[in-house]
Amino acid sequence: MIFRAPEPPVAVPDVPLTPFLLARAAGRGDKPAFIESPGGRTLTYRGWAEAVRKAAAGLAQRGVRKGDVVGIYSPNLPEYAVAFHAVSLLGAVNTTINPLYTVTELRAQLRDCGALHVVTAEPFLAKVQQVAAECGLREVFVFGEGDGATPFASLLDATGEPPAVSLDPREDLIVLPYSSGTTGLPKGVMLTHHNLVANVLQAACALGVGEADTMLAVLPFFHIYGMVVIMNLGLHVGATCVTMARFDLEQCLETLQRFKVTFAPVVPPIVLALARHPMVDKYNLGSLHTVFSGAAPLAEHVAMAASARLGCRVLQGYGLTEMSPVTHVTRVNAERTSPGGIGQPIPNTEAKIVALTTGEELGPNQAGEICVRGPQMMKGYLNRPEATAAMIDADGWLHTGDVGYADDSGCFFVVDRVKELIKYKGLQIAPAELEAVLLSHAAVADAAVVPLPDEEAGQVPKGFVVLKAPATAEQIMAYVAERVAPFKKLRSLEIIEQIPKSASGKILRRVLVERDTASPV
Repeated sequence: MIFRAPEPPVAVPDVPLTPFLLARAAGRGDKPAFIESPGGRTLTYRGWAEAVRKAAAGLAQRGVRKGDVVGIYSPNLPEYAVAFHAVSLLGAVNTTINPLYTVTELRAQLRDCGALHVVTAEPFLAKVQQVAAECGLREVFVFGEGDGATPFASLLDATGEPPAVSLDPREDLIVLPYSSGTTGLPKGVMLTHHNLVANVLQAACALGVGEADTMLAVLPFFHIYGMVVIMNLGLHVGATCVTMARFDLEQCLETLQRFKVTFAPVVPPIVLALARHPMVDKYNLGSLHTVFSGAAPLAEHVAMAASARLGCRVLQGYGLTEMSPVTHVTRVNAERTSPGGIGQPIPNTEAKIVALTTGEELGPNQAGEICVRGPQMMKGYLNRPEATAAMIDADGWLHTGDVGYADDSGCFFVVDRVKELIKYKGLQIAPAELEAVLLSHAAVADAAVVPLPDEEAGQVPKGFVVLKAPATAEQIMAYVAERVAPFKKLRSLEIIEQIPKSASGKILRRVLVERDTASPV
């Protein structure tokens, strides 16, 4: 059974992304497009549009051409949106890089995509310079100042218009973010202008965010979630985005209060903090009408607790880098919502559930792998046709690697990752299910569950928890055992100081597995 959006399809114009956004910015004048927190430095829509054109002209004068790959290795700043769209306007390709990457990880991405230029920020310049020669970089630009680098601001002194570039929106790339997909090492995800134009329009229709909104921009712009759902969606609808260079709970709460943020796209760990941390009570967050969570599963009781505490909607969405990223959203105006669900497919998107063993299409309330397709689907993985073929089947369905089901109303629920399912004597155990039970314990602040090899059973579940109140491992394991089937109970539990997570909020279970494997017997 194929599931579709409740809304009619949206019209997706066959245009490049940046001219599309620039045309809409023209009438917004001095309205703030980006505000930097905590300082309050502001970039207006007029200022953003002028800076994009000047920076594009400056980059062209420095030798950036259509098809060149330009790395952006920076935290969230208003200038990030200038650099990204200046590169795009020239028909060059952005590759966005996690600013927390080590020199080794930075080198690997730059080499893999063949980047010729990098835009970075002062704190990260030394890392770029360490790899510049061996990666064949022609020039490094820096936000601010730095020895051996060209100040990005100097590009804005360029005179004249950027060169006119002919683009095919359905073929020409705008960005190469990196994703592991369902397996393996990070791969360059080839996203076209058409992919991003489509997803911005699809998300705008489903999310209901508009010109009157002020959006929190704490999720990193290098990540597809922050790039599309915050930076580019905000520019499209005319919202104001308040940027934060990194997440700090106290600064985040200050930002929400001071700038009267109305719409906060976040990840589950932030929702958990909003639901439970005592510091939240010190702030007036009455301007918030929606907290939107994505990038990892959010437990229903956490969503409900945050909603009750903040007095606003807490909704979930779903997507993946290979889909630009959004495929499912819980609608803000839905008559009935399920806090634990990821919502229905967005317009122009088809979704289905297939059996894990046979690939057979399943109906409502039957769990299997979630498959999706639509105009936001990637062109493929860079230089990896085999990996592309493994991800997208012959009928154009992208296999997400996530296990889930759809209820009778077409609302989807994610159970877990295919590769992370724990197989206990042939029975499947979803780590996310056990994590939700652990998080409902009064003493548990955060939790993760991983498989451990077991000679008799194949695999058994082990829990890791961060405590916020005194409790023993035995007490917590007994609590879980009372709430799950016997085969699902935890066989061991370890109390640790922090659950390792990616920048987008996903639990890095492999780190915990490796940690456990490396532990002395």
